[in-house]
Amino acid sequence: MPFARWDPFRDLITIQHQLERLASSGPQGWAPAVDLCETAAAFIFTAELPGLTREQIKIEVIDGRLTLQGRRDARVSCEQYHQVERGHGEFCRTFALPQAVDTENIAADLVNGVLTITVPKIPVPERRRVSVS
Repeated sequence: MPFARWDPFRDLITIQHQLERLASSGPQGWAPAVDLCETAAAFIFTAELPGLTREQIKIEVIDGRLTLQGRRDARVSCEQYHQVERGHGEFCRTFALPQAVDTENIAADLVNGVLTITVPKIPVPERRRVSVS
């Protein structure tokens, strides 16, 4: 039986992510799953928003924070639910953006219930050594 190496930092990061999702959930306790990845040119947010239309999604960038908001209504009107696993109601997720992003050229696209937000980076100027004469 192979032994797995315990990584306490991995556990702390997992707990942090769970707390962030809990704190950012809407009144119904629903928060869409969001992935964030970084390329050389941009930060890319991918959110699972099945059943939402473009008109139901609001994206804002204020004070270095990207906020994703929306509302998904329940598909079936019931008097009493026995089990609810698909979130509905309002949601709001906020993410801190690094300083070097181009907020004027942020693009968003919704395809098959997956929202992709591309946040271009502002190129960091290279260091230049100045010679003293």
